[in-house]
Amino acid sequence: MKLTILFGGTSFEHEISIVSAITLKEKLSGFDLTFVFCDQDHIFYLIDSSKMRANTFSKGEHKKMPKLTLANGAFVQKSLFGSKEYKGIVLNLIHGADGEDGTIAALFDFFAIDYIGPRVDACVFSYDKRYTKYLCEARDVKSVAYEVLSVDEHKNLSLAYPIIVKPARLGSSIGVSIVRDETQLDYALDSGYEYDSVLLVEPFIEGVKEYNVAGFKADGKMYFSIVEEPQKNEFLDFEKKYMDFSRSEQVLKADISDELTSKLKANFEKIYTNLFEGALIRCDFFVVNGEVLLNEINPIPGSMANYLFEDFKDSLKMLSRSLPKTKKAKISYEYIHSISSAKGK
Repeated sequence: MKLTILFGGTSFEHEISIVSAITLKEKLSGFDLTFVFCDQDHIFYLIDSSKMRANTFSKGEHKKMPKLTLANGAFVQKSLFGSKEYKGIVLNLIHGADGEDGTIAALFDFFAIDYIGPRVDACVFSYDKRYTKYLCEARDVKSVAYEVLSVDEHKNLSLAYPIIVKPARLGSSIGVSIVRDETQLDYALDSGYEYDSVLLVEPFIEGVKEYNVAGFKADGKMYFSIVEEPQKNEFLDFEKKYMDFSRSEQVLKADISDELTSKLKANFEKIYTNLFEGALIRCDFFVVNGEVLLNEINPIPGSMANYLFEDFKDSLKMLSRSLPKTKKAKISYEYIHSISSAKGK
């Protein structure tokens, strides 16, 4: 299979995207892979596969590689002797801003480029944790209680301690704090506001059971990964998640009942259907007193959650054959012609 992997971007998760791309190079051996790096200045570079190492980017060696631009249906490499097009399906592997906020999706839609990843509307509801809550309410999926804080206004919290404070538009546990009493709140807010002007506050549920499941839709049918129970301490902090982004070995299936497995998948499907088509996503759930609660949606999971699938390569192939097609408006200028004719012009 021919596949272009786009990674990097301008976000706090830039380095994690690099780790994901390096991991997929190993995981997708046998695929015809092209690697395109988007740097912090939004310049695209064609990366030599043999140079897909972390220090290629940390040392700035990528700047010596060919620059690319976007044209209708392809990335393009221009030179004195002409240009070369890189067509085919692109895997959007940019985590956080650019990749998950809808910027890249809009760009690819505009240039008619086929891609694996969330579309613009899906990005809206998964990138901002506030809107994920609204999506849950609209689709009858239960989630954890929450309050919203903004840097521009003062608001007293009504949630009882302990609480967890999160930037509304950031992943990978960056800027997240557990607050056990009021004396720790100011520090947590200062930490969160370093990354976002809006924070989400939720109850911190001690020892909560958490389960992750990934999936996608192909040929009108949902396909699910195994259900994983992630190993964690108090919560999956940045360091633990950073290491998880480089995982390529399949993890063990959670030891849970068929009934709970069915509940998790049913809630996943409610979130996914008629919104995330074309993307492989991962949903993280809490289970509290037998009740399934959505914790968060990962529209571009680390390393595409390859470690949750028994056959990740085949999963990508199936998904690539079922990408949404945008219906283009037919421009005929009939209206202008009719007006011109009526005026005798």
